[in-house]
Amino acid sequence: MSGLVDALLIVVAVVVVIARQFRASRIDTGGRWWLLPVVLAVVALREPGLVDAHHRTTSILLLAVELLTGLAIGAGWAWTSRIWTESDGAVWSKSTKASGIVWGLGIGLRLGLFGLGALVGVHQDSSALLLALAATLLVRSGILVWRARSQHPAAVSAPAYGEPMFRSTGKERV
Repeated sequence: MSGLVDALLIVVAVVVVIARQFRASRIDTGGRWWLLPVVLAVVALREPGLVDAHHRTTSILLLAVELLTGLAIGAGWAWTSRIWTESDGAVWSKSTKASGIVWGLGIGLRLGLFGLGALVGVHQDSSALLLALAATLLVRSGILVWRARSQHPAAVSAPAYGEPMFRSTGKERV
């Protein structure tokens, strides 16, 4: 893909992800929460310009810092998201203002890394940003699924009797 198409893909992905996360959304603990980050990573790794051939060491260092930044943003985003369990047992999440601050800091750090790379003459392709976005989404989704699975079971109404009962966590043995 061309650099412009990659940049548009990244911008669209970020806008969609951010917009969706500030609305309440159900966490699917059994689904393929890892699929989108893996697809983004595969697309990023298929591109030949991930590492600048003329500045290999500096380029790899910048890529590593970019990935660490992505992992930190994903973890910060997941831990600042609010999660709750509804009465039917479904677990929901919604990003908070703190999540928005994490995103803002992450974007600032990434712009700083891009500027630093440009200052030292490293050619930076959008595939590094796409790979870091994949890392961010993978860590965030993984932590949210883990948090959702560790939620205490919510009281659900038993249709036959109408009294609340608690779902078994599967740890009880008789």
